[in-house]
Amino acid sequence: MTKLFSSFLPLLLLVCTIALGQTKAPVNINISKSDLEKAGTSIPIEMIGEPVGSVKLYEPRWVEETDDTPAHGVIEGSIFSVDPNGWPINFRVILPSIWSQRAMQTGGGGMNGTITVREGRNSMLNKGFSLYGSDSGHQAGAMWPGAPAPEHLATGPEEGDVWALNDEAIMNMGYMQMKKTHDAAMVIMERVYGKQPVYNYYVGSSHGGREGLTVAQRYPKDYNGIISNVPIVNFSSLMLAPELMKIQEKPLENWVTPAKVNAIRAEFFRQCDALDGLADGIINNYYAARAIFNVKDGVGPKDPWAALRAPGNVDPDPEDNSVNAKLTDGQIKTMEFVYSPYEFATPLANGVKSFGMWIPTISPDGFGMITGNRYKGQEGADENAKKHFSLGTLGVTGFLMQDLEANTLDYVEGGKWNKRREELSAWLDSTDPDLTEFYNNGGKIIITIGGMDNIASSGAQIDYYQSLLDKFGRKTIDKFARMYVAPHGGHGLSGKSNSVNGLGEPVDVKNLPGPNGDDNMKLLMEWVEENKAPSKTLVIDPQGKIKTEKEGEGYLLCSYPNYQKYVDGPVDQVSSYESEAPKK
Repeated sequence: MTKLFSSFLPLLLLVCTIALGQTKAPVNINISKSDLEKAGTSIPIEMIGEPVGSVKLYEPRWVEETDDTPAHGVIEGSIFSVDPNGWPINFRVILPSIWSQRAMQTGGGGMNGTITVREGRNSMLNKGFSLYGSDSGHQAGAMWPGAPAPEHLATGPEEGDVWALNDEAIMNMGYMQMKKTHDAAMVIMERVYGKQPVYNYYVGSSHGGREGLTVAQRYPKDYNGIISNVPIVNFSSLMLAPELMKIQEKPLENWVTPAKVNAIRAEFFRQCDALDGLADGIINNYYAARAIFNVKDGVGPKDPWAALRAPGNVDPDPEDNSVNAKLTDGQIKTMEFVYSPYEFATPLANGVKSFGMWIPTISPDGFGMITGNRYKGQEGADENAKKHFSLGTLGVTGFLMQDLEANTLDYVEGGKWNKRREELSAWLDSTDPDLTEFYNNGGKIIITIGGMDNIASSGAQIDYYQSLLDKFGRKTIDKFARMYVAPHGGHGLSGKSNSVNGLGEPVDVKNLPGPNGDDNMKLLMEWVEENKAPSKTLVIDPQGKIKTEKEGEGYLLCSYPNYQKYVDGPVDQVSSYESEAPKK
């Protein structure tokens, strides 16, 4: 009996260890330059989980150890499209000489177009992670052009933005490139190291944040942990939203001019600054602030813009750029449009009926939301007026209208492009709240958004996380997901307070750093590998570091829907604040 018990003791200890969330770290695997040859020159198409034409691998490179990076191999490849006239997906896999059996896929930005994993110093490579990523299936061009693909990699039939007219290229960017790149990287790791990673992560911001949501929704068994920062959740609608604003301003009477920015900002702070218990030039209670200026939710004042409404609908001084400037009825309609959800003619993917738009911000003119120009198609525009352009224009002219020379302001909701809208939404939008398989597979996800993000819609991000809560309930969601909201955070998650508070008093400008990315990754790894769940309220110090003690200067990073509320004490001390749930 003793002998039998002894034979089962190691297994019993392993089961108990896993049950306690204290799994043993994977053992390092070492490789040398010669091992890279095991990768081969191609990958069979049946080993890729989405349709591809072929997969070519290029000559591997070995990089010797430096003061900044460990020795590592670099293997690049091209995944060719099924469409013979389509664009390839170029990808890169970086293989450390001492591998921790962990891997991380890196998301893109803008419209992608360049390989996301760059060579050089990387904190995760230094920790033994294999890194991989792709250009998403087209080469540069689009929103913010990146470096062209290296000469030894493949390119499509034409450069520039023509790829945006190709459905396979659009679908690749929307979701398929993540799976294709993942599967190719797994084959390479298994060939070189002899096995696939024990832990696989996806990390991305902005477009890459959307990609993180996408893989959790579409490929839930491929990833153990995901970091999704400032995700552009409803991608198809986010690209269209700047055009919708300018369409709203087609009538001259609806045009909100730059002269009105100071008054709009002051009104946001007048009504929202003290919602957190302190008038300090920071809108912490984003939830209540949104409710005030969302005129479609039946919550808050019937006319939140009453204080700025011009008497008799006559602007006494259109050039007045002070905080006392007035808005006409048409201008107020535009402001209501921007800060209330936009309703679709027909539901889009996953039954989504609206786009969340924006919440009150320190920069109401940020990212071209208020401009001093009239554009082609707007009343009062010059004969030679330019077409309106934003980072999402290519998605409207190319993806939606399928004409790169089209005028985006010709779009009509529910019109001739509606079926195409529905099709694109199914390819591009990461709005599926059913993460059941990801949860059942033990996956963990950390989302962080900025309350003052004019690039990615804070409203859409909040609405998506609320859909998760509606689907799973708080108890279950807290087991595998967090969404932190950085107060006054922009698209980079950092921000700063306003120089004037809601009482009209000058205050010292306070910098609010975004949470440190390495610290965030550490939280995720502990959650995935040790079952140590991160706190629902984090303490961020003045340098952006996440700390455990609620002392000193800094701020509270609260998980949705909570916000940082001032309680009592010195306003520069984090101990003077508590995480508070909004009143509903």
